[in-house]
Amino acid sequence: MELISPSLADEAAFLTFYHDFLHNDPENADFYRPATLDFAAYVESLNNESKGIGLPAGYVPCHHYWLKNDDGHIVGVIRIRHRIDNPFLSLEAGHIGYDVAPAHRRQRYGTTLLALGLKKSKAIGLSQVLVTADEDNPGSRKIIEANGGVLENIVMGKVFPNPIARYWITI
Repeated sequence: MELISPSLADEAAFLTFYHDFLHNDPENADFYRPATLDFAAYVESLNNESKGIGLPAGYVPCHHYWLKNDDGHIVGVIRIRHRIDNPFLSLEAGHIGYDVAPAHRRQRYGTTLLALGLKKSKAIGLSQVLVTADEDNPGSRKIIEANGGVLENIVMGKVFPNPIARYWITI
């Protein structure tokens, strides 16, 4: 299992990942829909985002990685923001966001994904990261806690108005 940077070579695997979301978690599929319109442009935008190129207002540089299992399937993705210096990121989104494909949940991929993401976070100079989860998402909260997350507090989101559990992880 390895974390890989977005690549044109993984188009089929990523589109399978997207279709899993579309059919089993459509609320979160929209985030990945641009990959179906122009995959090359999608990959380029993700890689540019890691370099801070062409960022929309309010965005910060963010590395994107895909977790590829031994069978060649993309089973998860992780986003590592270099900083959280705006109200949305510092309250709700944090440094790291991740998703595990519905077909691969409850198989410990999330725990592995975050553990590998923490190594990448350290490599870009972060020593402590904020990771958040919906308060009512025990699976995600267990993943964060298994990776050393210490609950700071639970807040009401402003962009996504629901209770959010905020964890800090020292790397």
